[in-house]
Amino acid sequence: MAQLEDIEQLETLEIPDLDAADWNDFGIEQGWSDGMPLIPPTEAAVAKFLAACRGDNGDLKPLSPRFVAPTLQSAAANAVMAGCKPEYFPVVLAALRAITDPTYNQHGTLATTHPCAPTILVSGPITKELSINFGSNCLGQGWRANATIGRALALVLRNVGGGVPGATDRSTHGSPAKYTSCFAENEDECPWEPYRVRRGFSREDSIVTLFSTEPPHNINDHAGTTGEAIITTIASTMSTSGSNSMYGDGPTLLVLGPEHADTLYRDGWTIETIQKRIYEKGWIPADEVSPENKIYYGSGGRHPEARGYSVAPKPEDIHIVVAGGPGKHSAWLPSFGATQPICVRIAKPTGA
Repeated sequence: MAQLEDIEQLETLEIPDLDAADWNDFGIEQGWSDGMPLIPPTEAAVAKFLAACRGDNGDLKPLSPRFVAPTLQSAAANAVMAGCKPEYFPVVLAALRAITDPTYNQHGTLATTHPCAPTILVSGPITKELSINFGSNCLGQGWRANATIGRALALVLRNVGGGVPGATDRSTHGSPAKYTSCFAENEDECPWEPYRVRRGFSREDSIVTLFSTEPPHNINDHAGTTGEAIITTIASTMSTSGSNSMYGDGPTLLVLGPEHADTLYRDGWTIETIQKRIYEKGWIPADEVSPENKIYYGSGGRHPEARGYSVAPKPEDIHIVVAGGPGKHSAWLPSFGATQPICVRIAKPTGA
């Protein structure tokens, strides 16, 4: 295990003194770049990140496909290159610990031709401490924490794990989410218990939940005035035969906009009854699935029931969080399929 007092003994890479433009050209030549500008990971910058993770300095597990375990120093260097602040680093480490959980299936999610990417959901007090966006445009651009935390994880997976697009990352099209996909739960406007409490954590905890998802699919319902109407629109949006949910046993992530959440809560819906009702209404009719695909899905154990194919294996596989700002929209993030969401508590620096 690399202890903090041993950090200065770890290997460093000596590179020429380069200006910003030359540094980025150098990073591209080395294969370190995701195509966006990189911040030089100087020893001084890396040291600040290592100081920010005191209390979370245990070994990190190997990453597929190289099966090389990142050191704290190499993880920090990638977080610096991504543009993170030092105080973001414990969140990056929690995401790295989540992605190596076997049930997340990091190798499968990387090697697939599906356009999935690691999506980081941050919940708890740390979201406000770090200004992680949970309101308007939380799944978009404009917030340093959201942009760089997700990017840091992606750079570690590329530069340490070896997940190189077009080589070991075999996605047919990919998606912008492969640059970064990170947002926070909007607890201020969530009328139910926060997601992390429903997953067994306390309100005082801050956690990362890692999903392997497609980019968001918008759910537009401006006309619905009842919870049942909104659920009808959600279930219809999810009922598509082109989703990996058709032949996987994995979860699906539903991000309710606050206005939709407020209507549902007003009408007496709970998280559990919403999950159950979406499961009841969200079916893909068997006649909308080609004969070839029925055989293909069946080879993986997915056979149509009387109503067709369900949008999730079980109601509880529909994971629901509240995030976003004003507007009668929600978002659906289908999963890779052969994966499970992983929750990891974010360690607070101890100063030890």
